[in-house]
Amino acid sequence: MDVYLVDGTYELFRHYYALPSARDENGREVAAVRGVLSSVLGMIRGGATHIAVATDHVIESFRNALWAGYKTSEGVEPDLLAQFPILESVLSAAGIVVWPMVEFEADDALAAAAVQAARDARVERVILCTPDKDLAQSVRGTRIVQLNRRTRVTLDERGVIQKFGVSPESIPDYLALVGDSADGYPGLRGWGAKSSAAVLAKYGHLESIPEDWR
Repeated sequence: MDVYLVDGTYELFRHYYALPSARDENGREVAAVRGVLSSVLGMIRGGATHIAVATDHVIESFRNALWAGYKTSEGVEPDLLAQFPILESVLSAAGIVVWPMVEFEADDALAAAAVQAARDARVERVILCTPDKDLAQSVRGTRIVQLNRRTRVTLDERGVIQKFGVSPESIPDYLALVGDSADGYPGLRGWGAKSSAAVLAKYGHLESIPEDWR
């Protein structure tokens, strides 16, 4: 069997900005919730039998205490933030496993679940449904893969190497060097995508890079 692990936060954002406004009888904005629910039910109609959805019930996490510039809910539309608990309730009512994250992030839940599911001999493949670069570090061979459901592109380990120039294990180091605007950290001056990939392809991790390269 295949296990699908869905980034509910990404899906909610994607549908919020893609769909026209719609409100329920209580006046709450629910268009994005309807979009995500329809999308997940479409996966089931397409044959998916094992699905879990992780959400950032609270956008902030323990990482905000580690880096002052880390992403927050500041600037996020209130109508979008208000749909997180609605989405979680609706998906649960539909029988979908939901992990609403508070101290940790949806990414953490997806990564942990991928490792756990891959240990089960009954599982043929774990599919991380998110385009988030962070989750590329969780890809393993062809057993744990990453799927961008919008573009329908699936990355296995070879695909991650082709895209980033480094193996999944080096993705955290790669993003530390080049930065990630989505998460609010800037990277290091002078380290571009090509130079970072070339160095990490050889040394693997930041700690292994010789001093005269830094």
